Amino acid sequence: MKRYNAWLMIILLFLAACAPNNNEEEVVQEEDSGEETSIVPSAQLEDENYRMILPYKTSAARGVINNQVANRVDIDEFEQGLRRHSKEVYDPDRYFFQEGQYITESMVLEWIDALNPQVEEGAGEEIHRENPRYLSHILEQNFLVQGEDNTVSLEGISIGLAMKSVYRFQEEIGGPSYYEDISEEEMMEKADEIAQEVLERVREIEGLENVPVMFAIYREEEQSSPVPGNFVATTNVAGDSSSIGNWQDVNEEYILFPSDEGSDKYYEDQELVTSFGNEIAEFFPNYVGVIGEGFYINEELQKLTIEIPLDFYGKAEVIGFSQYVYGLVQDMFPDYYDLEIKVESSTKMESLIYREAGEEEPTVHVFH
Repeated sequence: MKRYNAWLMIILLFLAACAPNNNEEEVVQEEDSGEETSIVPSAQLEDENYRMILPYKTSAARGVINNQVANRVDIDEFEQGLRRHSKEVYDPDRYFFQEGQYITESMVLEWIDALNPQVEEGAGEEIHRENPRYLSHILEQNFLVQGEDNTVSLEGISIGLAMKSVYRFQEEIGGPSYYEDISEEEMMEKADEIAQEVLERVREIEGLENVPVMFAIYREEEQSSPVPGNFVATTNVAGDSSSIGNWQDVNEEYILFPSDEGSDKYYEDQELVTSFGNEIAEFFPNYVGVIGEGFYINEELQKLTIEIPLDFYGKAEVIGFSQYVYGLVQDMFPDYYDLEIKVESSTKMESLIYREAGEEEPTVHVFH
């Protein structure tokens, strides 16, 4: 009974931590929007997250990214990572987030075609290799500020450029696929040219003539990669400028564990993930292995995500296994980085154990 009560308390604490503070919401009006009014929620899920204006407006280029970026993990990281880097420029305590409202679907598709090398159909393998399509997608995000007259106005935008690390092409429809690696140096040279052209086009859009712009360059991983690519550079353009300045290098990466790259670059972290898997294998015979993903900034681990695939035969088994993993987390993993462990069956996620950097106790949630 004591164990059951302890387990119940863990779940209740998790639910309490996730519940937003339902303070009174604030009604505001967007500038130059006629009679349209919006609601600014008073609560943030976390201090470092942006508040979003309601009713929620989807992107003017909604869904285009799904056909432009081939790898699902790249799509997620490109969108979330652009917002993460935007925090360095647009403080979440002051700015509100809104999906891009200015660069439309037709603009994105037109710009991507215009900014990539043009190769005629049937031009041949060598011509394709010499003229790869560097640019996959253009992503816009908007940041608004509330004024004294109870209105919100656009005060900055972020634009992400998704660039290929591997160019995949066919000489003819239905023919074999070929691949051409693109070095990071070559990619950045082209990204600088593309960013300048995109900025000039942005300045021609009504409402964006004098708005600050943060550009971020994202380098995609190959299409079959289990981990996403990463941002490699950012630059800020003042509202009165139409020129791209110097780029600031971004040193971040995602590493798969176990892998040769993980062993070569971050041996101790890979050994920890391997040892964690060995502990599980000792007590659960149907265990097949763990998959780890480390996110690093300046070669320092920021977040470790581990997936544990297992088949279960009842909820009691899920709870028992989650309790066991909870104990391993406390015994094995240091607390200077975020940790997230997903326990998954063949049909769904069964439980989640996570701990934010600096916290002593993990939080557990068992799904029903």
